[in-house]
Amino acid sequence: VRFVESPPGEGGGCSELDGVRLTGGMTLLSPARPVMTCRQALAYALWDRQTLRPAAREVLGEPLARVDHMGTYACRNMYGRAGGPRSQHAFANALDVGGFTTASGRKLRVLNQFGVQDDRGVFLRRARDGACKAFHMVLSPDYNAAHKDHLHLDSGFYRRCD
Repeated sequence: VRFVESPPGEGGGCSELDGVRLTGGMTLLSPARPVMTCRQALAYALWDRQTLRPAAREVLGEPLARVDHMGTYACRNMYGRAGGPRSQHAFANALDVGGFTTASGRKLRVLNQFGVQDDRGVFLRRARDGACKAFHMVLSPDYNAAHKDHLHLDSGFYRRCD
């Protein structure tokens, strides 16, 4: 796995400490090179190698070109509320994945495809289930409506797989 260090930043009760930007050696993220903690980057690399690549070959019959995400770092509280605990996104320790794009350009999206009974749904659910082995917190459309369009993956303190 190739990476570059990201300069630390703090402010507003949030921080980007121990941050890196992945540059190669795994399925690329799009948008490219988001900042995340070393722990989160390692979890992503494990998920990619142990779950995503094998599942793409077995279920979809082709490799992934990229993992389409909705962000890693955002200085905010959980669920964007005005008060309450900080989200793991506030520490660059979370990744929201909205979907995947295969080498042939096929798009798989969590929104409206997670529950379908075809290879898209099978792959998306396998991606979620495998994420539970690499990340501490994995939330999907099965968890609640706030996660209907993405998989939330973080390496925080709490463990849950939904």
